[in-house]
Amino acid sequence: MAMNNPGPGVGGPRWGTPPGTGQQAPHHHLHHQDQGWWGTTTVRHHHPAPLRTGGPAFHPVWNQPPPRRRGVLNVLLVIIAALVVAGVLLLLSLSLGPSAFLLCGILAFVPLAICLLGLRWIDKWDPEPRGALLFAFLWGAGASVVVTLLLGTYVVELLGSALATTSPELIGPVLQAPLVEEFAKGLGVLILVYTRRSHFDGPIDGIVYAGTVAAGFAFTENILYFGSAVMESGNAGALVGVFILRGLFSPFAHVMFTSLLGFVLGLALSRGGGNGRILGAFVLGLIPAIAGHMLWNGGTLVLFHDFFLFYLVVQVPLFIAAVIAVVLLRRSERRLTEARLGDYALAGWFTPEEVRMLATRPGRSQALAWAGTVGAKQDMREFIRTGSRIAYTRQRMLGGRRDADYAAEERALLEEATQRRARIFQLASAVRW
Repeated sequence: MAMNNPGPGVGGPRWGTPPGTGQQAPHHHLHHQDQGWWGTTTVRHHHPAPLRTGGPAFHPVWNQPPPRRRGVLNVLLVIIAALVVAGVLLLLSLSLGPSAFLLCGILAFVPLAICLLGLRWIDKWDPEPRGALLFAFLWGAGASVVVTLLLGTYVVELLGSALATTSPELIGPVLQAPLVEEFAKGLGVLILVYTRRSHFDGPIDGIVYAGTVAAGFAFTENILYFGSAVMESGNAGALVGVFILRGLFSPFAHVMFTSLLGFVLGLALSRGGGNGRILGAFVLGLIPAIAGHMLWNGGTLVLFHDFFLFYLVVQVPLFIAAVIAVVLLRRSERRLTEARLGDYALAGWFTPEEVRMLATRPGRSQALAWAGTVGAKQDMREFIRTGSRIAYTRQRMLGGRRDADYAAEERALLEEATQRRARIFQLASAVRW
């Protein structure tokens, strides 16, 4: 990490650098040649990083109040979504009875926890704002359920009229449910695109937001399915069976479907463009989400008569493919961070050692461990988070996005990183003395 010096390679502890290897790395190591989804957007919009030329010390920026207009809107959206969830859960409680509702709610928390832990792992490199994730969950658990219930009957009637020879057993679960549910969940993701666009940087962000919406929807739907098992059978055996199939065998089902929409939206946003591109990506992303949902629901009705055979032949391979795709996307995120922060290292804002620290998991872990010994762990955590934000802000500019003043955001983040660095060294110096 460098002090407040203009040139790269100056001073500071070298986290993750073995003894004797503190010299400045050649410039070409700062740009990873194996680019990911972001590579094609980079070469079309050349934008050199601003030079750090010394001058007066930066003033802290993290203590300044953020703009309020969008913050107020986001708070209102969370409150409205929470009220809708409260209303949906109240109706479920009145329908099932307090005891059954409480039992089914507790059981529904198990697959929800599994999904949220998985999404947190996906989102670990550049975490999304908690408020945005809270809205995503609340939309899924409440508003998307309401939209599904309101549109479901009309869509069934339309499909029944258009497909008069098709069995109603297929129209409901195989056609109507995927169409309506994915559209209802997708609306929440689309709202996040417009209200949290500065945090919507690429496919991973889209997957995280869409997956969180889907996890909320699955939570409420599981309560309904578990409650139906209790009410219809009146014994615990049916409830256990439904819980095992939905809660343990396939907790990620809804997350996988809607994440396909999030992936397409995130990819489109990374390439810039206006409302036409966004809405086009929304419609395009719904196609694989709906198709995956149809395959899942219709597998045992159309393709297989044995659930476990369908599970092993179709569901497990799809889940493995999804995990592999996410791992590759996470690696691409790391390479993007390394490449974009490398631009700033050439301009004097970071040392090559800092770039390696900020762009690798071992480097981040080592830096946090060191910071913990000098009482600067929180500042180091914020320095790492700011480094990620700087990298993605620069990528937005290189990708041609013009939905915000990213040049001003870039300057503010660079100043914040400089002040965080100075604060860390101040704490470290106090411990030494």
